Amino acid sequence: MSVRRPPLILAMLALPALWGCGERAADGPPPPSAEALAAIADAGGAPRESLGRSIDRLFDEERVGKTDALLIVKRGTLIVERYGDGIEADTRLPGWSAGQCITALMIGQLVSDGRLRIAESAPVPEWQRPGDPRGVITLRQLLQMRSGLRHVETAPVGTGRISGESDRTRMLFLDGRDDMASYAEAQPLEAPAGKVFEHSSASAVILSDLAARVLSSDRNPDRRRHAVGEYLRHRVLAPIGMNSTLVAYDRAGTMIGSGMIAATARDWSKLGEFLRHSGSVKGAQILPRRWVQFMLEPSPREPAYGAGVWLNRGEAGDGARLWPATAPRSVFACLGEYGQYVIGSPDQLLTVVRIGHSNPEQEREVRDELGALLALFPKN
Repeated sequence: MSVRRPPLILAMLALPALWGCGERAADGPPPPSAEALAAIADAGGAPRESLGRSIDRLFDEERVGKTDALLIVKRGTLIVERYGDGIEADTRLPGWSAGQCITALMIGQLVSDGRLRIAESAPVPEWQRPGDPRGVITLRQLLQMRSGLRHVETAPVGTGRISGESDRTRMLFLDGRDDMASYAEAQPLEAPAGKVFEHSSASAVILSDLAARVLSSDRNPDRRRHAVGEYLRHRVLAPIGMNSTLVAYDRAGTMIGSGMIAATARDWSKLGEFLRHSGSVKGAQILPRRWVQFMLEPSPREPAYGAGVWLNRGEAGDGARLWPATAPRSVFACLGEYGQYVIGSPDQLLTVVRIGHSNPEQEREVRDELGALLALFPKN
């Protein structure tokens, strides 16, 4: 008995549909990995698969470098948590310059206590000598990175300096490392105080020294270290819930407030939440609201910077630190070298943390990917 076959024309008509299915499958985005989907406890209003793919891209080591931790907090609840190889939830991770946000919070508490005054001359003894032009530098100007002190944060090619020998490197690792504040405070003015913005790790070290001067009765390194450590722990870190935080000090007992601060990724997210809630934790006002508002106000000389915090202002483009063209204007971030981000988005009720290690080219990819991730979440 013979088997009837469909006419050849019918088989040919079916081929375009089959080809089309194959093309759509090939052109569509890849599915998120199992690791990315497992990291999502709640998509927080973002498309789940798109969020998963975004997480995967932030763990693409070739493109963005090594991501140690990625956390997303929505409405105060941790909804995404993923770690790199060898990293766990209790691993302390360096925030580098993101730690300058903590230094600014400590200064805020001292101002609130009446022990420092933001609009007055910064009480550096060497600056108070008659005729010293640095005597006009205020605490506010140090916080807003417009002190006018000579400083080179990174030494670009062609400056005549040895490769990598910036003022920051000299202060942290070379001739200034034993007494970083003395190195920073010895620099002359290169611009009138208050007139020029220049990102400077030295400013945070000077602020740390001022904290030690008002908290300790003398220059004894051990007593300075103990006084600052106790104040920081009881008045800033413990109230926020950042109990894992470790702070480094130089041999003079000065807190290295420019960046030698490490904490778990969850504790870094608590910093973002604290700033997003204007200095309160579970309804309790830990730091005066007006101080956090000051930290999140643009510096008079740089709209993209506040006081210890970068803002989503200024011009969009390759030089932008955040995402003024795409993310809400209220977005802010504590940023650190090598691609550290503690991002707060009040309009989206969101905090995002990325801690890792990226080279300069990879850092641009990290920034772009984090901007794309933020864009997945609706407002409120």
